[in-house]
Amino acid sequence: MDKEMLYYSTRGGHGPVKPSEAILQGLANDGGLFVPTHIPAFENTIDEMCKMDYRELAYSVMKLYFTDYTEEELKACITGAYDEKFDTEEIVPLAKVGEDYFLELFHGPTIAFKDMALSILPYLMTTAAKKNGLDKEIVILTATSGDTGKAALSGFADVPGTRIMVYFPEDGVSEVQRLQMVTQKGANTRVTAIKGNFDDAQSGVKRLFADAKLKEDAADAGFVFSSANSINIGRLIPQVVYYVYAYTRLVEAGEIESGSEINVTVPTGNFGNILAAWLAKGMGLPIKKLVCASNENKVLTDFFRSGNYDRKREFVLTTSPSMDILISSNLERLLYWLCEKDAVKTAELMRELSENGSYQITDEMRKSLSEFYGGFATEREVAFAINACANTYGYVLEPHTAVAAVVSSKYQEVSGDETPMLIASTASPYKFPASVLSALREKADADWKELMDKLHEVSKVNVPKAVTDLYDAPILHTGNCLPEEMEATVRAFLGLQ
Repeated sequence: MDKEMLYYSTRGGHGPVKPSEAILQGLANDGGLFVPTHIPAFENTIDEMCKMDYRELAYSVMKLYFTDYTEEELKACITGAYDEKFDTEEIVPLAKVGEDYFLELFHGPTIAFKDMALSILPYLMTTAAKKNGLDKEIVILTATSGDTGKAALSGFADVPGTRIMVYFPEDGVSEVQRLQMVTQKGANTRVTAIKGNFDDAQSGVKRLFADAKLKEDAADAGFVFSSANSINIGRLIPQVVYYVYAYTRLVEAGEIESGSEINVTVPTGNFGNILAAWLAKGMGLPIKKLVCASNENKVLTDFFRSGNYDRKREFVLTTSPSMDILISSNLERLLYWLCEKDAVKTAELMRELSENGSYQITDEMRKSLSEFYGGFATEREVAFAINACANTYGYVLEPHTAVAAVVSSKYQEVSGDETPMLIASTASPYKFPASVLSALREKADADWKELMDKLHEVSKVNVPKAVTDLYDAPILHTGNCLPEEMEATVRAFLGLQ
């Protein structure tokens, strides 16, 4: 690892810091997000990467961003993360459905794509703590719209030198998502329901990170805060890997020729997953168009079509709750690159969003958005897509992936673009059984365990262990609070006065 990669805040007030320091801190001191000095090019050819398994490919990508980790340290993190906790040897299998390719990112311990990055983040973070001589206990503060919370809890549970506190919207997650969190074991874990939506939880966590008195009191007691949300660069970079891996598997399977272009559709809320695909493109992966798929909370669709980001709108609860988001945090990183790393301009846009609820990018910045297509799917379209895919191909989608399938079809229809399409399949149907069964016109008002049996009967896919483990799991977390009470819950968790 010859070339050192450093990280700066998107808002200009923090940096340079080493990769391990950026991972440890999570959010920059000025409220911005850490970004690398440049997007590195692949060191291996596509043909060489085709011969690598997932772990080898992960190392070839991550070593370019995490340059202060030794080869031994980084490979140990990767080996610890991508092991038998995934139920397939290939980690992320591809399924050809009709003419499209679904990248199944849900074969990890919590049956959602967040496992891909949150399996490795605890290893990256605890290694970083040792490297930097950190003598404090790391406290992970995380807001979740459903999947990040459980994946983070699963990754950090009982990891020495860490604690984790997760906030989720009380009425904004599926029953399986809720049970996965509130039954989480681990003496170092705490889960709290927020009386509000995901944006309330996410904004609250950002306030906690910006609270100087809270950080000072925590430091005096031997704690330091960090994040497991996709605002952490240690979450974002591991996601780049699976897009590269998918491309190499398409080449290996003879579905595409090495060097030919593909399109990628990603169901998007917080913008991290599609930003990872954009980074893969910047590194040299032949991606032609990035299709950003939203549900009825279509703030990103409107942004890509108008250049105006406006969160002042009705918040809609949908069957794809992980995308019920009006403030897409990771978009800030893209803005920073769109305005040619002008941190002052980025900070100004973020201030406008905070104070006025909206911002408008320049015409020059809009030109750089041409590699994206933004579209959205209605609840009716999502249900229809689930039903049609099951009846036509015998392949059962869950709502977030169905959003992507709908928007992918819309893009292909309006553009006439016949480039092979890779669709990010972000969760197992078993994560949202009631919504899936309802779309399949099956009875969906039974006990959730009965729903699992019915979905098994319909889909012919075995009920994942992540679900059967919940059947008799005791409820261990019952806390709830208002957004303005979040600081008090952190202080109670850490025993701070």
